[in-house]
Amino acid sequence: MFCHQCEQTAKGTGCTVKGVCGKSPEVAALQDLLIHALKGLSLIAAEGRRVGVVDKEVDHFVAEGLFSTLTNVNFDPQRFVEYIGRAVSMRDALKEKIRSAGGNGYYAEPAASFVPAPDLAALVSQGEEVGQPWDKNAAADIQSLQQIMLFGLKGLAAYAHHAAILDQEEEAVYAFLYEALTCLTQEKQMNQDEWIKLVLKVGEVNLQVMAMLDEGNTGRFGHPLPTQVPLGHKRGKCLLVSGHDLKDLQTILEQTAGKGIYVYSHGEMLPAHGYPELKKYDHFYGHFGTAWQNQKKEFAQFPGAIVMTTNCIQEPQESYLDKIFTTAMVGWPGAVHLQCGDFGPAIEKTLAMPGFIADEDNGSVQVGFARNAVLGVADKVIEAVKGGKIKHIFLVGGCDGAKPGRSYYTDFVEKAPANTVILTLACGKFRFFDKKLGDIGAIPRLLDMGQCNDAYSAIQVAEALANAFDCGVNDLPLTLILSWYEQKACAILLSLFHLGIKNIHLGPSLPAFITPNILDVLVKIFGIKPISTPEEDLANIL
Repeated sequence: MFCHQCEQTAKGTGCTVKGVCGKSPEVAALQDLLIHALKGLSLIAAEGRRVGVVDKEVDHFVAEGLFSTLTNVNFDPQRFVEYIGRAVSMRDALKEKIRSAGGNGYYAEPAASFVPAPDLAALVSQGEEVGQPWDKNAAADIQSLQQIMLFGLKGLAAYAHHAAILDQEEEAVYAFLYEALTCLTQEKQMNQDEWIKLVLKVGEVNLQVMAMLDEGNTGRFGHPLPTQVPLGHKRGKCLLVSGHDLKDLQTILEQTAGKGIYVYSHGEMLPAHGYPELKKYDHFYGHFGTAWQNQKKEFAQFPGAIVMTTNCIQEPQESYLDKIFTTAMVGWPGAVHLQCGDFGPAIEKTLAMPGFIADEDNGSVQVGFARNAVLGVADKVIEAVKGGKIKHIFLVGGCDGAKPGRSYYTDFVEKAPANTVILTLACGKFRFFDKKLGDIGAIPRLLDMGQCNDAYSAIQVAEALANAFDCGVNDLPLTLILSWYEQKACAILLSLFHLGIKNIHLGPSLPAFITPNILDVLVKIFGIKPISTPEEDLANIL
């Protein structure tokens, strides 16, 4: 196997024996084969659009298929067997529709005609033979750009899936998924400038998708409000919900109502407590645990069932495998997978478990500072900046992980001067989310803006402040300090590049899939900077 799509890849170069995330060589090969199948399906779907043949089931499936190959999503080989079979079945059915419409149903591209093997072992061999879905014969810098594009596209597809289940879709987004995947086939030959343009297009389309997802979340659940979230627990039965899917959370809250169960958020579900339509459930009580990489210790201590709604699952310990449930694209061999929004098995497991035996108060944290809440006090922020009370604003956000170097982000926040404000989003905040940083006037110094996809909110705030100060975003007293781990972070970074945001500090290490030459391009165009030490970076920024 070879996989280097996440920040914690082995030795900083690539996992070749087993994924640091827990991915087996068999799953790695099946994921490569699925991408191969999606490339072929995309080639046919793009031709279908040319002759007016559009299949919404195919649109949704391609986004879901890409999503399933993200880091920490699906580790179940059998699920990938099903995905590969569906991709080929959809491809061949679409060919027939295209021929009937007068289009081209034949392509020399191998991905458009490959036949999947009949059993798991043979499919794994096929995946190993196909290998990684970029051009191994291309120059190293071209391969690097192909990888940046593909990994960003995976993140985009994840956000597109979340938006679609909230009825937010755009035809152009699916058309772009097909366009981008087709560029990885033998049908396309592109030079470096063309690849750079496509990479930035991923960022442009991802920004559009994040806006759609924002509309879906706020339209259905309301705009987040500043909310104190207990970190302790109540005596009684308990169910833990992790991941990112607010619709799944709402369904769980509906299905547990009146059953004597308290529902707790975990990980990126923490910001859900700020949404009015979720806050109204009295049994949606508090938050349990910290970041995804601490699951093995924390999940073993939780006395109820656990539902993983999206990526962030870590290899479950045997001691709690029977109480962890997966939904949608998430999968782990041996874990019960829930279908069609029916959380009954998880609820039954919760009722059969002891729950918490006593109340416990562990303090609280505040969430809910999405764009509406922040812009609601924008006049106070502007006044404080002009009056010198706020010297600088830092957006310290991104993905968390297990490497020791990630202590940088805690140290940075703790060492930031008292006249600075910290905006944060995504699970990187769990390094410091419970720090008491105080206020500047009526403005809390630590403002949680939400999940990783709420980078859209942060962008809206930055653009509003730039308009208020009559300057560009890069001229604001605002610096982005970002950590990355998986592919959604890549998509967000490309969106920031598309917007022309410069001087981003990125860590804890640079992606293994970026060659020195491509890094030099990013430095020259966008001024991207690897993090150094908190003291040095603060001194340079301020």
